[in-house]
Order: sequence, then structure tokens, then C-alpha cells
Amino acid sequence: MAAPNSTTFSHLSFVLVGIPGLEPWHPWISIPFALMYTVAVLGNCGLLLLIATQRRLHEPMFIFLSMLAVADLLLSTCTVPNTLVIFWFGPKDISFTSCLTQVFFVHFGFAIDSAILLAMGFDRYVAVCDPLRYTTVLTNTKIGKIATAIVIRSFCIIIPDVFLLKRLPFCASNVIPHSYCEHIGVARLACADISLNIWYGLAVPIVTVILDVVFIVVSYVLILRAVFKLPTKDARRKTLATCGSHVCIILLFYIPAFFTLLTHRFGHNIPKHIHILLANLYVLIPSVLNPVVYGMKTKQLREQIGFLWSQKWKGC
Repeated sequence: MAAPNSTTFSHLSFVLVGIPGLEPWHPWISIPFALMYTVAVLGNCGLLLLIATQRRLHEPMFIFLSMLAVADLLLSTCTVPNTLVIFWFGPKDISFTSCLTQVFFVHFGFAIDSAILLAMGFDRYVAVCDPLRYTTVLTNTKIGKIATAIVIRSFCIIIPDVFLLKRLPFCASNVIPHSYCEHIGVARLACADISLNIWYGLAVPIVTVILDVVFIVVSYVLILRAVFKLPTKDARRKTLATCGSHVCIILLFYIPAFFTLLTHRFGHNIPKHIHILLANLYVLIPSVLNPVVYGMKTKQLREQIGFLWSQKWKGC
């Protein structure tokens, strides 16, 4: 039998090693990661349960927030449990198919998060700039169409990543210096030209995420212009307060994401373990903090949580 051509051979599995250079510290690093992931799951599931069971929260803003909670759970769950297994038990084998699946869901979750933040920006724009038409513009039917468009857009821009990786031959090392599979990290192990992967991987955040940010900024410029036309300081304060939680969540999502993207692409002098640590944190921190920020900043949520607690104590 003829030997397989080394230029066309592809590995059936890869090995994820966690955070290179910090292997002795993996058990200790796992402690804050496990705590943060637990908080993220409990916080987002609690938020979803609260919104689902309280009719007063069946408003467009909270429907979008529940969509964000689902996206956060998807993004963190497709990476953090796998990372914790590596931290606890050492390098982990992952099949090529499972690796491609993880690549898809990591980038799909990120694209979904970004699109939902844009939709939430539109929600705040309508609420502040055209409040009389708020309930007619953002009906349940239209919110359903927006959600469908978000999923379709995210799927269409991310699925090429899978096929771009699937076409590559992997005939050298099968060790991925990361705690989860991501597009460029896997592509760099190929023994072929990956220019198309690099350019597509760069085009997606530029065309989609940066455009989302631009539209969010435009919506808030229009919101601020409308706010400063309000007659009293109290009205301006209350209106800005309704947008405060959304602004915080935008910053929590985009600042770590862009910092990670820029250091990954251009920060060649930054140690590898810093890159990997940041990549793990940016998929986890928004999931942990989003429910906390909305719980603290949104009056309706605070009131409903307080009401439920008072009912519970009365029942006791």
C-alpha cells in the first residue's frame, strides 16, 4: 500500500493544551474561572426565569435582554467547561469535527452578541426619540423578525470559517496552544497557504462588528440629541438612566473583544499566555457581569426582584 501523501494528510484529532507557559498554575487559575462560570450560569438563568415569569417584564427591552442572556450562555458554555477540564486534567484530545463545531459556535456566539447589542441600541433609540410609536414599532412580530435576521446573519458570516478550515491539510503538529478551538489558531497549524483564512477572519469583524459599533454610536448620538432637548433636568436624568445599563454592557462586551482582537493580530511582543488568557476572559466576563449590571441599573428588574423576595419572606 502506498504511503499517504504528506501534503494532503489531515489529523483526525488535535490536542488542546490550555494556557501555554502557565501549566503549573492551571489548577489555581481554574478556581476563579469555575466561580465566574457558575455566577454566569446562575445569573443568566435567573434573569431568563425572572423575565419569563413576570408579565411586567414582557417588554421589548427585556426580550432583547433575554436574547442576550441566551447568547452569553452559548458563548461561555461552548468554551469554559472544556477549558476547566484542561485545567484540571491536563491536555485534552478533541476530534477534528468537534474542533470545527467549537470554532463555529465560538464565533457564532460572538456575532450573535454583537447583533443583539445593535438591536438593543435600536430599541433605546425608538424608546427615547419616538416614544409614542414604541409599542407599534417594536411589536412581538417585529422582534421575532429581528431575532430571525440576527441568527441568519450570524450563521451566514460564520459558516464559511468551518469550510475554510475543512479544506486545509494538517500534516505537521496537531497541538493547539489554546484552551479552545478558534479559527485562526487552528488555521496556523495547516501546512498550506492560509491567506484566505486570515483575510476572511479579518474581514468579518470589520464588516460586521465594526459596522454594529458604528450604528450603535449613531443611535446614541441621536438619543443624546433628543435627551438634551427635554425641558427639565429630572426628565433628562431619568431618560439617560434607562440607557445606562445598555451602555455599560456595550463597553463590557466590545472593550475586551477589541483589545483581544488587536493584541492577537498586532501584539506580537505580548507573551502567548497573555493572548490566551485574554481570549478566555473576553468570552466569560460579559456573561458574568451583564445580569449584575442590568439588575443594578434597571429599575423594573430591581422592583421585580424585591417583590419576589418580599413574597418569599411572607410565605415563610
